[in-house]
Amino acid sequence: MKIVTLGELMLRLSPPGHDRLAQAQFFEVTYGGSEANVAATLAQFGLHAALVTRLPLNAIGEAALAHCRRHGISTDFIQRGGDRLGIYFLEHGASQRPSLVVYDRAGSAFSTMTSADVDWEAVMHGTDWFHVSGITPALGAHAHKLARDACQAAQAAGATVSCDLNYRKKLWTVDEAQAVMKPLMRYVDVCIANEEDAWRCLGMRAEGTDIEAGHLDEGGYTHLAEQLKRAFGFTTVAITLRESFSASRNAWSAIMLDNKECRTPYRSRRYDIQIVDRVGAGDAFAGGLIAGLITKSDSREALEFAVAASCLAHSFRGDFNLATKSEVDKLAGGSGSGRVDR
Repeated sequence: MKIVTLGELMLRLSPPGHDRLAQAQFFEVTYGGSEANVAATLAQFGLHAALVTRLPLNAIGEAALAHCRRHGISTDFIQRGGDRLGIYFLEHGASQRPSLVVYDRAGSAFSTMTSADVDWEAVMHGTDWFHVSGITPALGAHAHKLARDACQAAQAAGATVSCDLNYRKKLWTVDEAQAVMKPLMRYVDVCIANEEDAWRCLGMRAEGTDIEAGHLDEGGYTHLAEQLKRAFGFTTVAITLRESFSASRNAWSAIMLDNKECRTPYRSRRYDIQIVDRVGAGDAFAGGLIAGLITKSDSREALEFAVAASCLAHSFRGDFNLATKSEVDKLAGGSGSGRVDR
């Protein structure tokens, strides 16, 4: 089973603990990016996952490449070139103070990458699954064409195509997002979203939901899943449900609608999470869902696996999910007490 993802890998710099950026005397260093995070989750679960991206030919690019290899991501399709690695600064929130992300990614190696740099026929040869997020086409005209060409090549190769909508208001406007994302959906089989993504990218709302107040209406989400599937012809729609009580505590679950066991929307088990680091947790869900749909016996089991994987991802510092398959299976099976394993 060969899975390919496309997206930017960035350097992440964070003050220690819950310090503000203004307090920082030094930064904790790691690497991450939505599609790279998905690839890392898949590799962690024993699947062959390759990342298509571009890294600068300097020491920072080498460090980023080594980080991918360390986590089992295939680097066969990583291009080298460009002037710099994109950076983002992350300030961890706590209690009622939200986390803060500051981007420094303009002119990055990936944002200047073009389809002419990629042999899509070679990349997609033997590929069973292709994944991209809405962050990639938000990075400019080159990246938009890159995402579209990759989806076309994947579809032509007979691969399943998944997309996590991942709207980022600091990258583009709602009008820009919808102008790009709606046409891109013609290539997508599996759509992954939350309520904001669906509204900002595809113009469809989950009614009766106030995520700022930590309130959601399950009926609104089930109706949204049905709308999305009907409007765009997806085989599978998965919508994550995050109830935000504070920056430190969320409830987490998901709804899925597909052409198999979940012909009517199925809601997963709900987890009450004390958050260590929430960045990358949605990507762990996407990676867990792909792994679950490939390896599990039915789609309900796949969804429970994805939600459990994402739940555990909230407990690790850094973008990449470090939960093992056995840990995820154990949690999905009902063992969530957090008792010491000895």
